[in-house]
Amino acid sequence: MLSSVFNEYFGITPSYSAAIQAGGATACALVMQAAALVRAGICRNVLAVCADNRLSGMGRGGAVAALSEVGHPQFERPYGLSIPAAYALVARRCMHERGVAPDVFAEQLAAIAVTQRGHARRHPKAQARDPLTMEQALSARMIADPLRLFDCCLVSDGGAAIVVSAADSAADHTGRPVSILGYGQMNTHEHTFAMPSLTDFGCRQSAAQAFAMAGLTPADIDVAEIYDSFTITLLAELESIGFFPKGEAGPAILDGALELDGLLPCNTHGGLLSYAHSGAAGGMFHIVEAVRQLRGEADDRQVAGAGTAFVHGDGGILSAHCSLILGRA
Repeated sequence: MLSSVFNEYFGITPSYSAAIQAGGATACALVMQAAALVRAGICRNVLAVCADNRLSGMGRGGAVAALSEVGHPQFERPYGLSIPAAYALVARRCMHERGVAPDVFAEQLAAIAVTQRGHARRHPKAQARDPLTMEQALSARMIADPLRLFDCCLVSDGGAAIVVSAADSAADHTGRPVSILGYGQMNTHEHTFAMPSLTDFGCRQSAAQAFAMAGLTPADIDVAEIYDSFTITLLAELESIGFFPKGEAGPAILDGALELDGLLPCNTHGGLLSYAHSGAAGGMFHIVEAVRQLRGEADDRQVAGAGTAFVHGDGGILSAHCSLILGRA
């Protein structure tokens, strides 16, 4: 009963309180539910909060165990499936379907890690701020072929929160208002063996719902904050969501599409790969960064003229998906 624990610790007695568990999609799902509660008139102000101490709370042994003790107990775990291995299956299938040579595909994935490290270096609170070159990313030790060390997210302590309020209460807040323009959700499976596809995911449907509600298209988005548990997660979702045609995200990333002045500035805080990944709070970091971009508060990593932001979180092995579209009020 995490919500009750939080309320007790902070000495608050809200009229509505609930915990949501959707892995990396939790933060976006919290904001989606908060928006629905406000629009239904049940609440006027909703605090959505996520936090975890995965780095200090588990230690290296605990983190390794958590990565390995996953999967279906009958059909997956006995054969050694780990979280990196599951995402490596996705990477292998994407590479095969696109007909991309392994060395070229490795460069496309490495470009994601290098780009996001560049963003993180502009964020004073990022966990990983050391320079990262393409050569370093491509020569790092293999974790689960073809995913190398810098293709994998961090393990972090941290937390973040968002307040979702009724539109007519904007005058009560000091920050520049940010509107929730659209949202959507899709859940397709739990275990890897039950995935409908290894290259097309529920983010396609959740994003389509959000875009339809907002009356926008991917071309209307100024900045994107998309879940990046692994580099392949981001590359595959960019195409499933519709920001790039199939097979074109990788080349575009190599050409600088995700840079601050690129076609689609993405994960401008460094994402889970370089900013931090504290369990469900990893997805909340993406939302916080989107709000800061729309408020013009992102300092050295500010995307010029950012007026719309797309945020996406996914949980499990690309299982639960939730998309948000935010706009500058």
